[in-house]
Amino acid sequence: MDHILNAKWITYPKNVGEAVCEFRKTVDISKKVVSATLQATAQGVYIVYINGERVGNDILTPGWTDFRFRVLYQTYDVTDMITEKTVITAELAQGWRMHKTKGWFERPMKGTNKAFIASIAITYDDGTEDIIYTDNTWTTCLSATRYSDIYNGETYDADFNDDNYLPAKIVTCAYSTEAEEEMVVKGIEYPTDILCKHEGEFVREKERFDPLSVFTTPNGETVIDFGQNLSGYVEFSIKGEKGHKASIRYFEELDKDGNVYVENLRSAKTTVTYYCDGERRTFKPKFTFFGYRYIHLIDWPEEVKAENFVSIAIYSDMKRTGYFECSDKDVNRLFENVVWGQRSNFVDIPTDCPQRDERRGWTGDAQVFIRTASLIYDTERFFRKWLHDLSYGQSADGGVPHVVPNSDWIDNGAMGWADAATICPWQIYQAYGSKWVLAEQFSSMRKWVDYMRNHSIDGLWLGGGHFADWLNLDGDTPTSKPYLQNAYFIYSTSLLIKIGNILGIEMSEYEQCLEKTQKAFRARFMKDGKIVENTQTSCAEALYFGFLTEEETKSVSEQLNTLVTECGHLKTGFLGTPYLLHALSDNGYVKTAYDLLLRHEFPGWLYSVDNGATTIWEHWDSRNPDGSMWSAEMNSFNHYAYGSVAEWLIEKAAGITHDEEHAGFSHIIFKPVTDERLTFVKASLDTRYGKAASEWTKEADGYKYTFTVPAGVTATVIIDGKTTEIGEGTHTF
Repeated sequence: MDHILNAKWITYPKNVGEAVCEFRKTVDISKKVVSATLQATAQGVYIVYINGERVGNDILTPGWTDFRFRVLYQTYDVTDMITEKTVITAELAQGWRMHKTKGWFERPMKGTNKAFIASIAITYDDGTEDIIYTDNTWTTCLSATRYSDIYNGETYDADFNDDNYLPAKIVTCAYSTEAEEEMVVKGIEYPTDILCKHEGEFVREKERFDPLSVFTTPNGETVIDFGQNLSGYVEFSIKGEKGHKASIRYFEELDKDGNVYVENLRSAKTTVTYYCDGERRTFKPKFTFFGYRYIHLIDWPEEVKAENFVSIAIYSDMKRTGYFECSDKDVNRLFENVVWGQRSNFVDIPTDCPQRDERRGWTGDAQVFIRTASLIYDTERFFRKWLHDLSYGQSADGGVPHVVPNSDWIDNGAMGWADAATICPWQIYQAYGSKWVLAEQFSSMRKWVDYMRNHSIDGLWLGGGHFADWLNLDGDTPTSKPYLQNAYFIYSTSLLIKIGNILGIEMSEYEQCLEKTQKAFRARFMKDGKIVENTQTSCAEALYFGFLTEEETKSVSEQLNTLVTECGHLKTGFLGTPYLLHALSDNGYVKTAYDLLLRHEFPGWLYSVDNGATTIWEHWDSRNPDGSMWSAEMNSFNHYAYGSVAEWLIEKAAGITHDEEHAGFSHIIFKPVTDERLTFVKASLDTRYGKAASEWTKEADGYKYTFTVPAGVTATVIIDGKTTEIGEGTHTF
């Protein structure tokens, strides 16, 4: 039973801003406890303790949702924690909920004060039950965490102790819409009907890294390098005189002279400040996280010893499913960088970056990477939660916000970004066979396609605000927004039709729309079987989206191959890159695809590897060959969009491909593409049916292939144009 629905939202009597507050309730237990269940959540982030012991091992709970519509609550079995005198304590920080964003996010996430709500249901051996609810019988005080902010960090005073306990205040308003301001005036309690059972994956502490080195920069800064860019925080041991202030600044890169570089963090302070109490303590932040590889120690009160520091990675607790390895160590490092990019940016929601004053759930980044993400980790639960918030964030006319959860944006409906509404559910279905995701999201998908239809004239969708092929290298002649709009219009409509047919929904209206748009598209954007807009992205999307005739496919693939070989490198941005290698290798230009993959010079995937990257960069040239930075304003060294190449490594280089007609890898297509520059490639994928694996090795007389098919699954092997059907087990060719 969801007993939390009868509890009250409580808060500190005053607005304490970024300070963390505590709530406390003492309960006397006189009977034998059979079971005890805690349900809790917050407008902010929280931690609950019972008799001083932390409940659960999840962090940043309850995560980030569109708080206007729903707040997720968590349920814990706390039976073994209940004693005769049980003290329940909760710490509450503002988290994502109350943060006032800066810069070009001028509209703040609305909030006046954070709030906490919980209940504990205790069942006794005589069959009776007590339920403890949050209300104004709880007391509250301020925590030793004097400041906490998702982007700026935390301040902790080890010597602080607030013994001035006050009665908790029942919340009448949690954020400042006009309607809720009226609720405050009337004294109406904040509702509990926005509470929803937890979904998604819990964020937890994962890998731990000891320092790679401790050194002093040319500017005299004390720096620790942990060797891996990640999302998380540092746990440290410290002893200093009472009142001494020591700080840690988190950052990603050293500048070209080897000094601390923080300009790319923009307004984010990314700092932990610690006030000593004269005793040796071990500390780590509780309510924030950072994107970093390095830390800068400021006014450290003692000799810096490596053994006193450890870097802790945090991310959503997904199951690892996909692996890749080949004979080229740099490609292996690239794949590992993709994995770390996903880990770093899958902290409850799919963020664009973990370090600067952004960290938003950009829909464009998510849709270009979701297929890759679902080949490396089991992301079904993760994306289900996020897609629900996408639906909640849609405008009345079907427009999809640029970021999800919606951070009070006004703008929406950008092509390639808003198409996450159709592409993401389809990819989750293809990866896991989860038909329910199509049913749950169908209304959202249809609303988005209708939005494009309603903004189209004579079959073409024109106008609106768009990001185009973000960060492309086409110079003065990039792929036009109208081209991209209508390519995605066609693709999303075709996906909606496929999904409708799977669900048994009449789709003739959309089939007619698709036919009309395809005809208008050809009339405007094609001539003599080729794409008029002569760019790599325009060709790659047309080929990958699959709306060309056989003759057009041959012509456009030749066009794409010429564009790549003439300049010798890729020019694609966020929207074109995921499809580029597929469009080439699927149409006979395997060598060209491998040429792009194995390129070490800028622009290319291995350029960042050669420059010491441990994650995927936002720009092809985030760091220039001379060591200088691309830009201080928008330059993340942990962005996953270009990591979509890992999808090609597993699906094409190794050849483990799902069959669209048999979702969830219930039938597998093994079709590896080889290159003489590699002596072996192998990959494996844990599907819903078991492990699928593919490996090829280069031998004196050709190639040896080994394929593994899970139990109860069939597969088609395609090698050199020859097709063979195989069943479960391991097969060698």
